[in-house]
Amino acid sequence: MNQNIIIIGAGPCGSLLAISLAQKGYQITLLEKRPDLRKTDIAAGKSINLALSNRGLKALSNVGVSQKALEISIPMLGRMIHPIQGEPFSAQYSGRQGECIHSISRSQLNGVLLDECEKHSNISLIFEADCTQYDYNSNRISYRNSEGNEIEMVADFVFGTDGAGSIMRKKMEQNASQLLFSHSISYLQHAYKELTIPATESGMFAMSENFLHIWPRGTYMLIALPNLDKSFTVTLFLPMYGENSFESLKNTKAIEPFFTTQFPDALQLIPNIVQEFQENPTGILGTVKCYPWTVQGENLLLGDAAHAVVPFYGQGMNASFEDVAIFTELVTENENDIQKSIFQFQIERKVDADAIADLAVENFYEMRDHVSNPVFMRKRKLETLLEARFPYYSKYSYVTFKEDSPYRNALILGNLQDQFLLKFCSENTDTEQYDLDMIYTELQHFIASQNKPNYV
Repeated sequence: MNQNIIIIGAGPCGSLLAISLAQKGYQITLLEKRPDLRKTDIAAGKSINLALSNRGLKALSNVGVSQKALEISIPMLGRMIHPIQGEPFSAQYSGRQGECIHSISRSQLNGVLLDECEKHSNISLIFEADCTQYDYNSNRISYRNSEGNEIEMVADFVFGTDGAGSIMRKKMEQNASQLLFSHSISYLQHAYKELTIPATESGMFAMSENFLHIWPRGTYMLIALPNLDKSFTVTLFLPMYGENSFESLKNTKAIEPFFTTQFPDALQLIPNIVQEFQENPTGILGTVKCYPWTVQGENLLLGDAAHAVVPFYGQGMNASFEDVAIFTELVTENENDIQKSIFQFQIERKVDADAIADLAVENFYEMRDHVSNPVFMRKRKLETLLEARFPYYSKYSYVTFKEDSPYRNALILGNLQDQFLLKFCSENTDTEQYDLDMIYTELQHFIASQNKPNYV
């Protein structure tokens, strides 16, 4: 291909996009603001855990690196719920055999993708390239290199995969009225802080490693994901202000008493909690929505640059990888007409990007408020039984395991299913007496009777 492409941002999404387009023969320049993460340590407290699921695996498989990703991941079969009192209990993610999500280090996965980039002679990787200007009319960018020099480049196409703070999107925001560019950032009134459960003295996991651990507490929660070094990355999601908030824990003397009353079993496993709480940053949580994602079809926002989501479905990376897979498929279908593919992509993908953004916020409230609720637990048990017996997918399964189905299906169909099953489980408490054939038939009749937009 004689067309040259600049990709701004060499995180997981940008690296995967570079590989996908390089395999089609395009000349790629991949710019990254930060140093090469394979040669530097990731900052303490930065979000390092990702949940890799079917959509992301499909995209990685398309370029031949899914097996390498699985080799550096840990399967999680379901949730392990930790109540304040009583023993932890587990809830499977699916009633089908073999379905799980995978805990994976962001930096390690990014490193695998960067290694793959370097195998392609038509990818030029430039680190410490801080993009300072972008002109969407001429596709001219300027970046400051590690020596402080300003470098100018022009490309046939420019892709912005530089995350929620994308410079390309900010340039579009600055000219919103001219471009008819709609954009919004919706913040949760919660923030997060990461902590660590280290491996035991004997070098083992301190808890069951094949689960995503959750401590639901109503208006806040704690979660933990396993790492290859036998540690867990722990994330506290807490309101910014009010009682039991990050503001109330500014006094370090309040930290251990708070964990003693709310997360006693977790506190026993976090030896440096006060030090980590002081040193690790407090991160904010927001949803980015914008449109259009292109100007004149010669540039495109993908991943978090176009649609950042809160992390409660574990779909931020998976949705970004699916962006790459869908766009690359369109380029193939359109016989390498990138401009046509860009316009087509943003139209087809926008509705699903909005759907997963809304689903992620919904799942936040489910995880912190409902996972230990008796009605919800009966519903999850019932859904697991339905999945084992019928061609049924819960809302969670639609999002996580049914990679051939758009996110909009999970939002439309999943919420209808939840409406029916939650009502049923609130009225029928004896799970041993459930007539699965009757329930499944009535559920299908209920869905068919609803005047809702068609799912695909």
